[in-house]
Amino acid sequence: MKRREFIRSAGIITGAAAIGGFPFIASAKDKISFKFDSYISETAGPSGLDQWFLTELEKRSNGVVNVRRYWAASLNKVGEHLSAVRDKTSEMSLISPGYYQADLPVTRGLEWYYKMQRADALQLVCRDVYEQFQPLRDEWEKRHRAKVMYWTNWNYAPFITRKPINSLDDIKGLRIRGYGVATDVIERLGGTAVPMAAPEVYTALERGVLDGVYGFDFITAVAYKLHEIAPHFTDIGDGPHGPSATVINTEVWNGFPPEIQALCNDIVAEIYAGKYTEIMSGLNQKYVDKAQKEGVKFSRLSDEQKKAATQIVQPAQVKKWETEVAKPAGIDGAQMQKLVDAAIAKYDPSGTLKRPSELALGV
Repeated sequence: MKRREFIRSAGIITGAAAIGGFPFIASAKDKISFKFDSYISETAGPSGLDQWFLTELEKRSNGVVNVRRYWAASLNKVGEHLSAVRDKTSEMSLISPGYYQADLPVTRGLEWYYKMQRADALQLVCRDVYEQFQPLRDEWEKRHRAKVMYWTNWNYAPFITRKPINSLDDIKGLRIRGYGVATDVIERLGGTAVPMAAPEVYTALERGVLDGVYGFDFITAVAYKLHEIAPHFTDIGDGPHGPSATVINTEVWNGFPPEIQALCNDIVAEIYAGKYTEIMSGLNQKYVDKAQKEGVKFSRLSDEQKKAATQIVQPAQVKKWETEVAKPAGIDGAQMQKLVDAAIAKYDPSGTLKRPSELALGV
């Protein structure tokens, strides 16, 4: 079957009865079933995109593909998903590199704050650098036997606190939950970073262990009801948050029929062509409306304060990675960052995904 004929049949004409099933399916054994395993809940930020991809794959394959979904660490615990994909305990999973900093040193070179503005642009930056920088592909595909199906990210992460944040001085001394490179931002801005897994955050806020949360994307923060205790959501001008990847075991991928691989690739192309922006825009607006009804107080640091924060964080953050992570690992960090900067210059000016504060405040 020619590829365009397969896509026309599988993607446009839905229903096995309409097309009589796939010619290459001789019996039930030809059907494809695999596990998708996520450490986050179905309501967390990136889950909307993962759900769309998996549902479209099942639908467009007319039942050839069946995905068994495991949400909220119901199959593997937080921090175990990268090894689970490598060892085929799970065939497919969302991987957030901040939980695997020692295992993904090259990928850490994609996670920066105060370098760009738009989350939809960040997704394309990650895609391009993955295609252009061989050590990044090798880190996933050779070291961890995981093919990046598509890049995603954690949208935007407001600075979430019990008390208002009107200036950088208000951050000093606060105990703030951090994730990945976000912990570096907290420390540079004068706070005390407290690494903590997402499921533990609400209780820590409730008990006063934390004064606030950073590195927790907006949608998930509202879904997890963090605003019940910490209602102040401040935009500190840091840009998009938490580049992540939805990956599949390479052996499993190589075992897919060419038609299914082609179908996956076409769905991924739609993600990069605007579906991510469409999904996240809708979710952001939905959760901004919910947050405002439930008492969230949105605010933004002044342009002067944002500029001051940028000068504190960059380029020191990148240079630290180049000298303390990339160089010891034998990575040409400077070359990778040239690719990152070029991709940012290419995509960020045309990014359109609004921050929650922009939606809430009408700016």
